[in-house]
Amino acid sequence: MDRDPSLLPLPDDGPVQRPFWDAAKDGKLVFQRCQNCNHAFLPGREECPRCLKPDLVWEEASGRATLYSWVVYYRPYGEAYKSRVPYTVGIVVLEEGPRFASNIVDVADPEALEIDQPLELKIEVDDGIAIPRFKPAVAV
Repeated sequence: MDRDPSLLPLPDDGPVQRPFWDAAKDGKLVFQRCQNCNHAFLPGREECPRCLKPDLVWEEASGRATLYSWVVYYRPYGEAYKSRVPYTVGIVVLEEGPRFASNIVDVADPEALEIDQPLELKIEVDDGIAIPRFKPAVAV
């Protein structure tokens, strides 16, 4: 049976991504690190995107990040997003190095966001899915 289009699409929780989503359910954000070249990255993969070795481990992120870039959506991306506009999607740089696409939440005025602004992790359950999102470390 197809999922109701008014709900968020289900994430890929196959064997490669499952640790990420399981950690989110536990209120954590995890990323992969290559044991060969020490590169840290998201999303999860079967091999390192830098050296192509499969020697990977999952590590827990501190939850601290900075804002690299963002866009505010005023038109919904799809049916599930109609009730969510406007919403902000950003590229955040985790303290540990990986860049991560995420919603930026708890922002009264998206115009007040700034590049390199400190952010902190906020896990939110949306349509039954625990989703890692980020909010400003200091209210804006």
